[in-house]
Amino acid sequence: MNWIVLSLLSAVFLGLYEIAKKESLRGNAVPPVLLFNVLTSAAVYLPVILVSRFTPWLLPGDLLRVDALSWAEHLMLAGKSLLAGSSWIFASFALKHLPVSIAVPIRASSPLVTIVAAVLLLGERPSLIQWLGVLVVLISFYAFSLAGRREGIVFHRDRWVFCMVLATVLGACSSLYDKFLLADSGFRTATVQAWFSVYLVPVMLPLAAWWYRRGRADSGFEWRWSIPMIALLLLVSDFQYFHAIEQPGALISVISPLRRTSVVIAFVAGIRMYGEQNWRMKAVCTAGLMCGVFIISIAGK
Repeated sequence: MNWIVLSLLSAVFLGLYEIAKKESLRGNAVPPVLLFNVLTSAAVYLPVILVSRFTPWLLPGDLLRVDALSWAEHLMLAGKSLLAGSSWIFASFALKHLPVSIAVPIRASSPLVTIVAAVLLLGERPSLIQWLGVLVVLISFYAFSLAGRREGIVFHRDRWVFCMVLATVLGACSSLYDKFLLADSGFRTATVQAWFSVYLVPVMLPLAAWWYRRGRADSGFEWRWSIPMIALLLLVSDFQYFHAIEQPGALISVISPLRRTSVVIAFVAGIRMYGEQNWRMKAVCTAGLMCGVFIISIAGK
């Protein structure tokens, strides 16, 4: 399947993932939600790891096979989990406190950081038309900041906006590291996704332990079935995303913004499910974002 199509399919499941995450975090403590989320992912992939190691003939082809790794390779994937997990922590705290129609578009700005880093560090050269798309996306995000002011959210002063920006930068770094692991270091998609999911558990455990000892009284936790759905939807989205990156000629500076078209699904959910305000202005901003992404995707073919 074409890497652009894979990127757009990944965006659909990423949008559903954002909805499940917002629903899980609504009135809930962040640390246990994150821990149960990553435990679900690990529970899915641990059997695949064990079957790949001891009875590989039971797997339906090589698509799900997890390769044996050296200690150095395990450390590389543990680093991926630490980087992405840190991004998730900041993003989850921000999403809990910000309207989803504001938080998700900020998160969607990670392709801009990715593009700059990909040009500076990886030598990628987006076309002039793609840069035009980037400019349209930037203008749209500025318009989102104006919409946020109408709801009392001053972007340069709000700590939850700062958390989402930090999560966005870390997420962009994680995207570049994905490119390094899959395209340059020879890791297979299933191997990265499986061990990444497992190593996220020790990344989230200290935060959950701190909450259990210190934060339970102030921030309670209620189990919801949307919590494991966060992990399952992200696994599907990531699987398509990783396969897009693997394909010859794929540009991370194009894949990353395409994947962030998930903002449309999250925007509609924020309006329909949570009755968020200023939806007309936000709709114009979202349309501008989609226009920029469309320009980027057409130029990337």
